[in-house]
Amino acid sequence: MNPPTDPRQLAIHSFTYDLPPGRIAPAPLPDRAASRLLVSRGGVIQDRTFRDLPGELPPGTLLVFNDTKVVRARLLAQRPTGGAVELFCLEPVAPHRALEPALAQTGACTWRGLVGNGRRWKEGPVAVEFTAPDGQPATLWAARQAREAGGTALLDFRWEPVYLTFAEVLHAAGHLPLPPYLGRPDTAADAVRYQTVYAAHEGAVAAPTAGLHFTPELLAELARRGVATAHVTLHVGAGTFQPVKAAQMAEHPMHTEPLIVTAALLRQLLAHRPRPVIAVGTTSLRTLESLYWLGAALAAGAPVGPELAVGQWQPYENAPDVAPDVALGALLRHLESTGTEALAANTRLLIAPGYRFRLVQGLITNFHQPESTLLLLVAALLGPGWRAVYDHALATGYRFLSYGDSSLLLP
Repeated sequence: MNPPTDPRQLAIHSFTYDLPPGRIAPAPLPDRAASRLLVSRGGVIQDRTFRDLPGELPPGTLLVFNDTKVVRARLLAQRPTGGAVELFCLEPVAPHRALEPALAQTGACTWRGLVGNGRRWKEGPVAVEFTAPDGQPATLWAARQAREAGGTALLDFRWEPVYLTFAEVLHAAGHLPLPPYLGRPDTAADAVRYQTVYAAHEGAVAAPTAGLHFTPELLAELARRGVATAHVTLHVGAGTFQPVKAAQMAEHPMHTEPLIVTAALLRQLLAHRPRPVIAVGTTSLRTLESLYWLGAALAAGAPVGPELAVGQWQPYENAPDVAPDVALGALLRHLESTGTEALAANTRLLIAPGYRFRLVQGLITNFHQPESTLLLLVAALLGPGWRAVYDHALATGYRFLSYGDSSLLLP
């Protein structure tokens, strides 16, 4: 079997297109399922609405959703002199690095984040005044440690009342981190519409936007038609939607995102093979393909460290090529040996042209920014046909990016 082509030499400028600002959807449609749906099946393109999705899926499809929930990770603080500073929480650092215990932390914690309008923030803490869930006045203070490479900084938080969890602090004091290209503050409507209807596990700082089109009625229709469904959890990081700034992919550092899947999901994937698996969103797809690489490494006898992780270039570096069933089985045996029912890992997997898909046969996704890793993923799935899909969407009035229309991509 020929090894996959290494995408490190890809020029990101080869994956661009002209996206007029007026084609970026500024807000969601009143009805989630009323979005348009571009169906690309074997290179043949058809126009549908999202409500038509159940009838467009291949027979025997398993749909896999990412059930992460967006946290209010954006904080608008005040300097002692009255100036505004924006803090964007990206990932926990201390006393916990895992999201669940970090969000349950009380009193104080440290997160890695971005600071906006921080040039005049020389010293001393900045503060956010808010109302606690029990109606009491509350205050969050943030102090900045030394800046890090890449523009991030470590932010030391403390708050009163100290019995509040950090999740409660963010929910009461924070704002939804809407994509910056929307150019507007979040609203009460966004609190509902920038979450999927099946969101369950807090931890994302950006929405898995492909899932925003699903409604309870549409999910019920899928069930009525016998479409199998499953859930994974990948907490979407801010780096997911950032354009690539390096000229070649070898110079682009892929962001790390935590994922969680259950043993039941692994068993479901094994039982479903070889029928088609379609990922709802690029994050679900990256999670499923990361499961293959985690299992392939275990099946090949790779040493198991304290944290399971998939590297950015792992599929392209003479990685073991094992059957998907073998990889999934190795993951299940690993969970059984550790006596746990959930697998927690990290992934930096970059999927770009040259990648060979192991577990996924199709994708439901929105239309992505030029020169982004998400567009590279679509190009890996469709080959050169990605450009015909985007040309058609631009020529026929589709709405782009997070609140835009959708596509069903079946190569």
